Amino acid sequence: MAGRFFDQWQVGDTIAHEIRRTVTETDNLLFSTMTHNPQPLHLDVEAAKESEFGQILVNGTFTFALMIGLSVGETTLGTLIANLGYDKLLHPKPTFLGDTLRAETKVVEARASKSRPGAGIVTFHHRLLNQRDEVACECLRMALIKGS
Repeated sequence: MAGRFFDQWQVGDTIAHEIRRTVTETDNLLFSTMTHNPQPLHLDVEAAKESEFGQILVNGTFTFALMIGLSVGETTLGTLIANLGYDKLLHPKPTFLGDTLRAETKVVEARASKSRPGAGIVTFHHRLLNQRDEVACECLRMALIKGS
């Protein structure tokens, strides 16, 4: 188990997650079709060429999900009770096919749970950066985490 228990987290803790992921056409196509998202900017090369971006845009919800997934192994794997919510979700830069993405996490708040003795709520600020060090996605994630 790589995740940390609540009492192992402190405000200011930061992690540069080592796993990186290059986004493929298959990733974008499968995610878009599995979620019934027919947006031409994600699926139609000709429509995407006519857009201001000139190429296929990767589905933003895939980008968001990848950011969270890249962080789980070193944050909440095996220690999570529940994700309580996400806030301030932003996509400052678009993600394109072939972009290689990496995640960073910083703890911005940690407090004991009022309803679950021994557990606590940790608020993570996740950022997803591309190979140009541009922020492609970021959010706050509130997680209820087991105590040790």
